[in-house]
Amino acid sequence: MTDVTSDAAATRLRRSPLHERHTAAGAKFAPFGGWEMPLEYAGGGVLKEHAAVRTAVGVFDVSHLGKARVTGPGAAEFVNSCLSNDLRRIGPGRAQYTLCCDDATGGVVDDIIAYLYADDHVFLIPNAANTAEVVRRLRAAAPERITVTDEHEAYAVLAVQGPRSGDLLAALDLPTEHGYMSFDAANLAAVELTVCRTGYTGELGYELVVPAEHAVTVWDALFAAGEAFELRACGLAARDTLRTEMGYPLHGQDLSLDITPVQARSGWAVGWDKPAFWGRDALLAEKAAGPRCTLRGLVAVDRAIPRPGMTLHVGDKQVGTVTSGTFSPTRKQGIALALLDTDANLAEGDEVQVNIRGRQAPLRLQKPPFVTPSTH
Repeated sequence: MTDVTSDAAATRLRRSPLHERHTAAGAKFAPFGGWEMPLEYAGGGVLKEHAAVRTAVGVFDVSHLGKARVTGPGAAEFVNSCLSNDLRRIGPGRAQYTLCCDDATGGVVDDIIAYLYADDHVFLIPNAANTAEVVRRLRAAAPERITVTDEHEAYAVLAVQGPRSGDLLAALDLPTEHGYMSFDAANLAAVELTVCRTGYTGELGYELVVPAEHAVTVWDALFAAGEAFELRACGLAARDTLRTEMGYPLHGQDLSLDITPVQARSGWAVGWDKPAFWGRDALLAEKAAGPRCTLRGLVAVDRAIPRPGMTLHVGDKQVGTVTSGTFSPTRKQGIALALLDTDANLAEGDEVQVNIRGRQAPLRLQKPPFVTPSTH
């Protein structure tokens, strides 16, 4: 991510309904998925924001995430015939991680959270840059009885994450006892919203889906109550370090049209026994034959910090490429996700080399997560 350096660039980007609040808090902005979003805030930056989520509570404005609604008789069945995971595994009031795959190749168009309201109502949260394409594909496949609505800018999403997140929400009389990957309707300061027990950090956390016009009211209520719980505003840079510590994939890096769920080791999000979903034939064939590469975790043996795009070697042979890499504030060492060639026959504990500014640095294979999660 790079800084937005001109007003001309900023005018081409969408802005969160909380943009003025971020500006007042001293946010440093960056373009992400077609939006101008906070990268980090004055008064601490990435390390303090990361630590707040691991030890207390942080709030992220993730309103750039897409929102789409699928309604009509048989809406859930229709979504289930398109997306990879099996909605029949959950019931109303539950959420599910799933993938929108290309039907021909099995590559990942996007990864999505699907919220099942009823047999005739599914709410989807795709990634910002891919929302229009996901909606386009669903509309193209939908029968006349099904309506697919793009609601990208109709809602804000606030991710309240960290071990004290439940205490903060309880202080605001918001529901906190529902199980992981479930959601509940609620009311805060006369604003109707949805409290989702979801997140992207590995910590106990909630995501609040709020009508965009009321986002400021909810943000202000969180911070009015949040001082007692050491609440800190957090930007996308900390969100990236937190998700990488968990080994959570980022679309466009660890998942893409060129990286299938089989290669990304995301087969757990595929309903293999379903009779139909986009990419089924291609993915079943790849699963049977074995993927040419797989996504693996790496930790630095010394002070090296791997970065996306760096190539990995064993001796003189290139064996893979870093897809996500960063400094882990929790472990205080470099960590990475990387696509490694299957025929390299690498096992957990084996070492590979990465070239960092002309120096060969060792990285050791380690299965993520790199920190102990408290999501559940």
